[in-house]
Amino acid sequence: MESSIQVGVNGPAVWVKVEGKGSFLNSGNLKEFAREMLNRGYREFVIDLARCAMMDSTFMGTMASVALRLKELGHGHLHVVHCGSRSQELLSGLGLDQIFDIHANGSNAPECEALGRDSKDERQETKKHEQAETMLEAHEALCEAAPENLFRFKDVLEYLKQDLHHETPSK
Repeated sequence: MESSIQVGVNGPAVWVKVEGKGSFLNSGNLKEFAREMLNRGYREFVIDLARCAMMDSTFMGTMASVALRLKELGHGHLHVVHCGSRSQELLSGLGLDQIFDIHANGSNAPECEALGRDSKDERQETKKHEQAETMLEAHEALCEAAPENLFRFKDVLEYLKQDLHHETPSK
């Protein structure tokens, strides 16, 4: 099953529709898009999980970092809609229900543009480094969102920090 993230803007809200898997492979794209939308002044984010098969911790951490940024800015919300019970368990298990508004239903996403499918021809080393950075930031956000996650992801954080430290691309 091919995974993609579709994004669009509907009035004041930014919509993110996850098709297939939300994983470390597409978290970088989501992070860049969210940063751009925040810079443009958008403060309402809706993440539609109706067609989301699964999410890994990097993807959930990337969502958490958007919610934490909104909190830092003092207004705005991250809403998760069409959240099935499995996704709900995953998010709640990481304490993210404290920083997201999670709904089992919700209005349907407007027609959205696909946010780049994973292409194989990107510069591998740079991409690997960016992926490691995204993964590290995502897991740090999970620990910021709920301190008990630190015990869960201590080894992952340590590994990613070492990985980044040793693999600085030579410029």
